[in-house]
Amino acid sequence: MFKRKRFYSLILLIISFLVYMFVKEYPFQHSKLEIFDNPQLEMPKKSDKNLDVNLHSSNAILVNLDTNKILLDKGSDEVIYPASLTKIMTVLVAIENIPNLQEKILLPKSIFKDLYEENASMAGFLPNEEVTAEDLLYGAMLPSGADASIGLADYIAGSESKFVKLMNEKAKQLGMNNTHFMNATGLHHPDHYTSVKDISILLQYALTNNTFRDIYTAERYSIKSTNLHPEGITVTSRMFNNLHSIEKTRGEIIGGKTGYTEQAGLCLASLATIKGEEYILVTVGAKGDPRTEQFNITDALAVYQQLY
Repeated sequence: MFKRKRFYSLILLIISFLVYMFVKEYPFQHSKLEIFDNPQLEMPKKSDKNLDVNLHSSNAILVNLDTNKILLDKGSDEVIYPASLTKIMTVLVAIENIPNLQEKILLPKSIFKDLYEENASMAGFLPNEEVTAEDLLYGAMLPSGADASIGLADYIAGSESKFVKLMNEKAKQLGMNNTHFMNATGLHHPDHYTSVKDISILLQYALTNNTFRDIYTAERYSIKSTNLHPEGITVTSRMFNNLHSIEKTRGEIIGGKTGYTEQAGLCLASLATIKGEEYILVTVGAKGDPRTEQFNITDALAVYQQLY
């Protein structure tokens, strides 16, 4: 009996050693697909050819979503300020944390004072107005409303700072290694940063969510009667408003989010369909402001023109 126990112990020891050597030689690694929590997505790879376009923007990345190839790369890994491109993450995290988008949300008076003082872009909601979560999602994305963004953050997490933790957790999950958020609006803060590559990773993931895609590609959205707006409110996309002022038709660009702060410059994350394939283009750092020529829009048109 004693010899048999020693024999079994020896066998177990040998098996343990073999398992150890196997793991050491072939360590298990997480697939790049797993960081997205979606088996249909993977990190984009650089194409053999890089588009040569003279851009106003300091940083840019163009990704073909069908081939998952990067076709243009201009400082895509450099740390930049995202301005209101931040709201792409805000809207995505909100969608993933609100089961019923028809839930009514009261916008407390307390969230408006600081936004007014900081001259933040607003969707047009009023203190103590009651709207749906869906209304706030469109209000955050289309007119880039900070009032809508903070309203969502407070409702979901109890405060903007707690909501920002969810944003940073999502960024980490997606592999956005050069990203750190400090707020839900994109108002400038030296520790609120990202890269255009990280924004492209975020956008690639977000566009697989049908609710996000519907909001991101909308030109306008009508909010039904509320307690403070009996006639309702209509919000419109800042990107499409600017795009229509440049050309009579919107061309192949089917969705997008603009951004601007003095430190970030003019920014744009857009989605286009050309010859049956989808592309996302993220640009930041174009000179100008909301009152000048929109070089973020003209850059997008110049890049997409190269794909015809």
